[in-house]
Amino acid sequence: MLMRRQRPNDWTPLARLRDQIDRMFDQPMFGLDMFGGWNPAVDVLEDKDKLVVKAELPGFKREDLNVTLQGDHLVLSGERKFEEEKQEAEFYRSERFYGRFHRAIPLPFSVEQENIQARYKDGVLTVTLPKSEKSRGRQIEVAVE
Repeated sequence: MLMRRQRPNDWTPLARLRDQIDRMFDQPMFGLDMFGGWNPAVDVLEDKDKLVVKAELPGFKREDLNVTLQGDHLVLSGERKFEEEKQEAEFYRSERFYGRFHRAIPLPFSVEQENIQARYKDGVLTVTLPKSEKSRGRQIEVAVE
């Protein structure tokens, strides 16, 4: 979930309720997508130069992951295939999610598309999205008269 910057009128009860409802639909419930499938847990961090998205995707192979930029959304998708082992035992408990996932993360600013980097290590996909020059802003010097 992206942290929203609060505007001065965001302290009203109605504005807080609207924000809570928005956040409810931004977050998967217990890892499950309300419309079917599952979603990986993500962290989204922002500093002055970039946005970093980290997604928990343990046990994936590179060829089972897709990272795309679609408009103003970073889209993570893929599929965790069920491992069929020839065993005579039955599941006592199965809590891991299998099947396809599709997660679209809205970007709060424009990014340098050519410099986006994605790395997968130890079950964590890290996507670094550098801010465009326009999004970084610029320091304006104040003249004293």
